[in-house]
Amino acid sequence: MDKSDLDKSIQYIKGVGPKRYQTLKRLGIHTVKDLLYYFPRTYQDRSQIEKISGLEKGVTSMVKGKVFNVKSYNTRGWRNIFEISVADGTSILLVKWFNQPYLNDVFQVNDHVFLYGKVSVYKQALQMVNPEYEIVSEEDGLGESVAILPVYSLTEDMRQPRFRKLMKQVVDEHSHLADEIFTADILKKHKFVPITFAIKNIHFPDSFDSLAESKKRLKYEEFFTFETAMALRKRNIKEARGYKFRIGPNVEDHIYKLFPFKLTRSQEKVIRDIHEDMCSVRPMNRLLQGDVGSGKTVVAVYALLAAIANGFQTALMAPTEILAEQHYRTLKRFLADAKVRVLLLTGGAKTKLRKENLERIRQGETDLVVGTHALIEGDVEFKKLGLIVIDEQHKFGVMQRTRLRQKGRKPQPDVLVMTATPIPRTLSLTVFGDLDVSIIDELPPGRTPVETYRVTTKKQNDAYEFIRKEVKNGRQVFVVYPLVEESEKLDLKAATVEAKRLQDEVFPELKVGLLHGQMKSNLKDKIMSEFINRKYDILVSTIVIEVGIDVPNATVMAIEHAERFGLAQLHQLRGRIGRSSHQSYCLLFGTPRSAESRQRLKIMLETNDGFKIAEEDLRLRGPGEFFGTRQHGLPEFKIGDIINDYNILKLARDDAFKLVNESQKSKTSKNRMLLKRITENFKHKLDLINTG
Repeated sequence: MDKSDLDKSIQYIKGVGPKRYQTLKRLGIHTVKDLLYYFPRTYQDRSQIEKISGLEKGVTSMVKGKVFNVKSYNTRGWRNIFEISVADGTSILLVKWFNQPYLNDVFQVNDHVFLYGKVSVYKQALQMVNPEYEIVSEEDGLGESVAILPVYSLTEDMRQPRFRKLMKQVVDEHSHLADEIFTADILKKHKFVPITFAIKNIHFPDSFDSLAESKKRLKYEEFFTFETAMALRKRNIKEARGYKFRIGPNVEDHIYKLFPFKLTRSQEKVIRDIHEDMCSVRPMNRLLQGDVGSGKTVVAVYALLAAIANGFQTALMAPTEILAEQHYRTLKRFLADAKVRVLLLTGGAKTKLRKENLERIRQGETDLVVGTHALIEGDVEFKKLGLIVIDEQHKFGVMQRTRLRQKGRKPQPDVLVMTATPIPRTLSLTVFGDLDVSIIDELPPGRTPVETYRVTTKKQNDAYEFIRKEVKNGRQVFVVYPLVEESEKLDLKAATVEAKRLQDEVFPELKVGLLHGQMKSNLKDKIMSEFINRKYDILVSTIVIEVGIDVPNATVMAIEHAERFGLAQLHQLRGRIGRSSHQSYCLLFGTPRSAESRQRLKIMLETNDGFKIAEEDLRLRGPGEFFGTRQHGLPEFKIGDIINDYNILKLARDDAFKLVNESQKSKTSKNRMLLKRITENFKHKLDLINTG
């Protein structure tokens, strides 16, 4: 046998054949190597054999005994029951299997048997129903099932015992061929077990210690290969040729005159980072994080205007049409005194208008294009794209921002990605591992933290009185609902119905407006503008106001059915207020019915820190849900867990970046050889390298 046997089709392994091969293919298993790296999802501890007299109802246990009675019979409904009685010298256990009459030919009186199953009680007697079993040849025989056994994620047509048997065969015959990518130095430095030991013990561990050592080693390897891809991608971007912008005092003076307020120290620091990136010949690849209300848009405007002043086109991509439209309006307002041609490009535009816009972009007749995913479609061509700003970065993956970057041809355009949803540290090491990071960690002066309160059903009228008092003091109020129309399936208060109720029954003396996502753009603009100009005291709205709307006079955010919103959404909504020196309040209405929804509201009451909230949101929902779909750039790890294995992830990242940096310095070093081996072994996983 040689290493090429690992690439052999699993179809030709003894006991597989064409039919079972189709089942394995559905699990993503095509080769021997695929099977070796198909890790268990959990384990059953069958290494401890219990006495029958010590069994407890409801506990899954392993017992060994001698069969002293066998019988098979049918119930009135012609359901077959096969039954054996087993004794171990301490007590008797009744064991039943339903609709498996063939077991009559399997078990005999005086057989010695191991049984693994959940214990129940029937007519005051201990019993197991449909347990797994193993018959051994002699009284003291230790069965193969007396072990820590793996449990795999399988399809319905593949059972655990059969899959286990195949895995055991392949591990015994092929695990010694697994390629050790790490040098002896790395294994010694981190006290890692060799790959052959790890593969064997991840499937069939000698002990829980061996299992823990194997998991640690394999998690590190998985993270290490991914972080190597990130490091190489980051290096390739840095080595690419970008535009070297000239941003002198004259350009900066013109930009700063457009800002209606003094910038914070934190904003100034980030602008200096961006200035340095843009004036370099290497393309900028920077992530800008800032909590809601921290002033990221101003920083983006600086970068956009600096590029436009140098004669380049720029693009701003947002994840939704609503957000793109809001950015378009905000930028038009900011740039009212600048000679900047701004264009909005979304998927919803009419064909004729879209054609005209595409031609303007192609001819260079527009300086700034604001849009959605429509910007990365094939028919969008820029004449001279110099800078891309991507907002709400966590909604876009590596491949999507790469496709937009490729619109700029060569040299590569600068990229600034922004998010108001703080990125948890685990994700900044994975999904965003190729980006330089800047953080705005300071709110504009004079703002006080928002106070947050839970409003129970009993306290609802008190909350309404509080809202009335705030309005009397000259303030305004947002009331947010999760749905626009009444839904029969979900017993939620819809914004349209509640706006009428609040106006007619609760606040007849106040002016109540309604805003939701199904309205046409011009009507939304009109209502928002009227609210800003205080035509309405209370604005009833849907989640449409989650991002990007600034009403300094609004001091109350009342969220109905708060338990139905995600943590990030709740935090974003709270960020719509607290934008002036007036004290602001977030009121969480609703009745949480699950432990998770209670935990979400508890966190909102405890902290205003967006980074803590993001970490907790990721922990509660898991990475897949945090992003919404798998296409948002989140790597799929087979064994590593970016939340629970953060320390291993951090270690692997540090080592991978060090390896890539050092391998550049010396062409003959061990590091260079190691890097070559990793890129050859994991070529399919390192495709990200080439997306720069």
